[in-house]
Amino acid sequence: MLTIPNLISFARLAGVPLFLYLFLGARADVAAIVVLALGGTTDWVDGYIARRLRQVSRLGELLDPLADRLYILATLVAFTAREVVPWQFTAALLAREAMLGVCLAVLRRYGYGPPPVHYVGKTATFILLAAFPVLLLAGTTGSAVAGAIGWGLAWWGLVLYWAAGALYVVQAVALVRAARHAAVEPA
Repeated sequence: MLTIPNLISFARLAGVPLFLYLFLGARADVAAIVVLALGGTTDWVDGYIARRLRQVSRLGELLDPLADRLYILATLVAFTAREVVPWQFTAALLAREAMLGVCLAVLRRYGYGPPPVHYVGKTATFILLAAFPVLLLAGTTGSAVAGAIGWGLAWWGLVLYWAAGALYVVQAVALVRAARHAAVEPA
């Protein structure tokens, strides 16, 4: 349980409330940018180290996407509250999460856990976690270049996030069909 990758994931989880405090409470935008950038960077680092040191664990497989989702959710809520991103962008990302929540509930009903993380989902998460600090930097500095880069990344991440969601739905449908087929076959 106390592997290096899991400790990195726990640190990432601790970064979520720290980011929220810095961004919404203290209004320390530069420090919030640093926390977001570290959270996004360590998203890749924990998986790399887990594979490199052969410390892949079930806990790590659950912590990593949990940290990703919490970072994205916290950032979206905070950015929407401070009008860094429009509510429509937030709604589009949250709708995808709601869709996956329904899929997970259906999978659990058939005795399955969450499907394995797909590289498209990891890429989308990485891009979104890269976009957020750039958008915050653009809002803090007023840089048009940072704004263009941030929004380019954000929209690219949103499209990939939904593409990954579609892949997860396809996986879930296949698992449910297989479970139903197994249930109706005579023993």
